[in-house]
Amino acid sequence: MNNLLTYETAQDYLASLVPPREKELQVMEAYAREHDFPIIGPVCGYYCYQLARMIKAASIFELGSGFGYSTAWFAKAVKENGGGKVHHTVWDEELSNRAVRHLVKLGSVPFVQFHISEAIEALKQISGPFDIIFNDIDKQAYPESLPVIKEKLRPGGLLIIDNMLWSGRIFDKQDASPATEGVREFTRQITTDPDWIVSLAPIRDGMIIAYKK
Repeated sequence: MNNLLTYETAQDYLASLVPPREKELQVMEAYAREHDFPIIGPVCGYYCYQLARMIKAASIFELGSGFGYSTAWFAKAVKENGGGKVHHTVWDEELSNRAVRHLVKLGSVPFVQFHISEAIEALKQISGPFDIIFNDIDKQAYPESLPVIKEKLRPGGLLIIDNMLWSGRIFDKQDASPATEGVREFTRQITTDPDWIVSLAPIRDGMIIAYKK
């Protein structure tokens, strides 16, 4: 019997289940495709939105926000939850400005605070605790981010980490690059820490959802 369940068919099927999105979100998706810019995509974006709605998140911090695609999903949830703030954090001023333009069109700017800063340092400086922390920085920096995240996330809060399958590179024993080792080490640290309840969802490039006890 032919194996009909492949990575590609599963991802396409998951994408087909995402409800219709705002036009501006689709514009952002098209830009990412055209410019080969990494975003979490509609399946993971909708999942982040769902999780934020489920726990009624009002305070969310993004470690690495790109041009605001993930921010848009979190801000949608915060708005529907009754208000709050999503912290959008990038090094690059142009990315921050592009995010502002998109989020203005989505009506989300009142629910977003913008930071042009190194992400871990920004998290250190901003008072918590947060309901959700989203982590999508350079992968070699993942391990050093975990103690700061653990300090700033409230008990019962969620940590969402992107790229935890790392396009399969984590399975390549010959790959000892700093980024790949960063993903491996972060995964080892959080899955062996009894203060977390952790699952890895194999959607897109793999997302870890971790509940802080």
